[in-house]
Amino acid sequence: MKKAMIIAAIIGLFSPMIVCAADADVTAYNVHIRSLAASCAACHGTQGNAVSTGADSTLVLAGTSKNDIITKLQAFKSGEKSSTVMHHHAKGLSADEITALAEYFSLQKSGSAPVLKSQKLRDDHAN
Repeated sequence: MKKAMIIAAIIGLFSPMIVCAADADVTAYNVHIRSLAASCAACHGTQGNAVSTGADSTLVLAGTSKNDIITKLQAFKSGEKSSTVMHHHAKGLSADEITALAEYFSLQKSGSAPVLKSQKLRDDHAN
């Protein structure tokens, strides 16, 4: 009985991943590529819509042409294009991952990301 409950719990935990992977044909992206794209959000914003404004439009990936993203990532990977951190990220990507990420970001709608308002911590917050 305990084994059955553990197996059911494991299936329950992984079934959303299985559904997402099965849904990959419909969405044209698999879980792995969406996970890689999510890691880009730290600098490039959710779905490639950077919060940054002004002259640094290079941070915005959403709606950028697939070929442009591929060219830049390959240049970072080879060291042809210098950067502070992108060469480290690009070196870890395979050619297929670069192509899939470029497709993902090229299909995202470009628009300004919402800027969240500052919030005051409660007086009883943990230190």
